Amino acid sequence: MGTQGISHHQPNISEGTESSIARTLDESFVVLPSAAASMYRWESTAENMSGHHPSFLPMGSYISQQPRNAAFNASIHVLTRVFDIASSQTQVEQPLCLECMRTLCEELEKEVGDTMQDIKAYEANISALEKEQNNVLSEEEFLKEKQKIEEEERRIEAALEVVEQQNEEVLIQLKELEMKSKQFHELEERFWHEFNDFKLQQTTHQEEADAVKAKIEVSEAQLDMLKHTNVLNEAFYITAEGVFGTINNFRLGRLNDVPVEWEEINAAWGQACLLLFTMAQYCRLNFTYRIIPMGSYPRIADSKNTYELFGPVNLFWSTRYDKAMTLFLACIKEFADFANAKDRAANLPPDKCFQLPYKIENDKVGGFTITQSFNRHEKWTKALKWMLCDLKWELYWLIGNTTFQPSTSSAISPTHGRVRSSTDNKGPSRMQSAS
Repeated sequence: MGTQGISHHQPNISEGTESSIARTLDESFVVLPSAAASMYRWESTAENMSGHHPSFLPMGSYISQQPRNAAFNASIHVLTRVFDIASSQTQVEQPLCLECMRTLCEELEKEVGDTMQDIKAYEANISALEKEQNNVLSEEEFLKEKQKIEEEERRIEAALEVVEQQNEEVLIQLKELEMKSKQFHELEERFWHEFNDFKLQQTTHQEEADAVKAKIEVSEAQLDMLKHTNVLNEAFYITAEGVFGTINNFRLGRLNDVPVEWEEINAAWGQACLLLFTMAQYCRLNFTYRIIPMGSYPRIADSKNTYELFGPVNLFWSTRYDKAMTLFLACIKEFADFANAKDRAANLPPDKCFQLPYKIENDKVGGFTITQSFNRHEKWTKALKWMLCDLKWELYWLIGNTTFQPSTSSAISPTHGRVRSSTDNKGPSRMQSAS
């Protein structure tokens, strides 16, 4: 019965099952080679047979001793052959013990279960395929569907060609745009370079313009100052220094205890003559007597003679020196009369018309004679001081009247201007108080 079970299940043994059975057998037995196993098997069978029944003997001796049992030997031979075939087919030594048989049966049953599941899966797939075969298109429908798909394919290919052509056009346009973009970037870079150069030039020009503007402002300020500055007032600074009247810091006169050098007195007379001469030129006024400014050696001339207005003066020379001083004083009085006439012609009130602070009569100014002969140094010095004060008042009047033009181009051109503050502080009022 065990042999029949083995032969029934033997074709379904897989390689995995065989390896599992071999592993199980290896763990339970020591497997001998086929010849040794057969010898061991038959020897053990003979021993068992001889031990349990007196009629069981080894096969060789039994066959040789019992020729009459040929049928039995044939059966044994057949069984041996069957076991050999089973061993060769199953790669497991036959016959098996009960434990190995149970293990083998379990494995075979498991294989049978797996095979049955595979059969069910195959049957399900076959059923699904049979159902799908019911939905298979007919040949006519298949041809129509194929034609429809081919038309769709041609349409898609045509659309693809159009798209590829458009793609080529877009690529061409893209290259053109990239070229234009590159040109634009170059133009932009050049523009910014030129813009930076322009801004630099503009900044430079602006700085130059600001510098020129600053120079113009300074020049305008200087021009405005010059417009308010009279040349004569700046060139001829008349003031008082104690008992002395001075012009450009040159003292005019001398005292016993202050013997002023004649060089300084001559320089003072030269400055006074130049101032009065310039004022007359400016006003186009011709004096009765001619003033000849010659530095420190001025002279005054009448219709007959020329008188020296410089020293040193001795007893014989004093009359000519006194005459020159008297004629200069007369010129100052003529300028005062001219200024008074101009004010009256301008319809000024009598009290607003020009008047000398120290009245001049012949050779006297402010009651003091200007001649040096038979005169004390103190009185002579004071007369010269009052004369310079009158000259300064005439200069103030000239500065305030700028409508006159010089008679020649060499004359000093007048300008509207202020009298210097130092001159104002040391003007005629101070010279009067010093007296």
